Amino acid sequence: MPPLTIVNVGYRSTHFWVISAGTSRLLVDLGWPGRYGELAANLRRMDIPLSEIRYGLATHYHIDHAGAAQDLKNAGVPLLVVDVQVGAIPLMAHHIKPADNYTEIVPDGNVVIPCAESRALLAEIGIAGEILHTPGHSPDSVSLLLDNGAAFTGDLTRPEVVAHEDPAVVAASWRLLRERGATTVYPAHGPTYPIHGEDVI
Repeated sequence: MPPLTIVNVGYRSTHFWVISAGTSRLLVDLGWPGRYGELAANLRRMDIPLSEIRYGLATHYHIDHAGAAQDLKNAGVPLLVVDVQVGAIPLMAHHIKPADNYTEIVPDGNVVIPCAESRALLAEIGIAGEILHTPGHSPDSVSLLLDNGAAFTGDLTRPEVVAHEDPAVVAASWRLLRERGATTVYPAHGPTYPIHGEDVI
């Protein structure tokens, strides 16, 4: 497999990560509603053709992470959905205002898999890693964990700053990531940071 590269194409304080194995790419988190044009412009600026994005994966179905998912689908990017996320997709529309110009996500064409099948699917596009169910911020939250230790965790709350979430659920998700080899966190907001064993006790 070619070495992986990681590029941030985010906007409006949310990071959207492109993980690339040569010209085979995965987009993690999928833009704000009504602002697909900004995402497309950032991809062009970074010389990332839409045709090379094999899948788009939302870490969870909140508007700042999956708001442009259907727009990406309409542009030819398949939507990769983990089975634990299916029920959350229609709920997202309840938090959308008409002025957001949201394009509703339809199930047609979605690629739905359990986490257990994620490693094989990612290997098909040249990416060594897996998708893990990491609830805490939301029940449908998942993280992409690469074999090199990079973890794309969306809005999974750091254990020391848990507020409204269930601290036991958050801690269990961090323990899972650490046990599976996570070393560096690429969150959806804020800078990357290392993860240590004491962070998840």
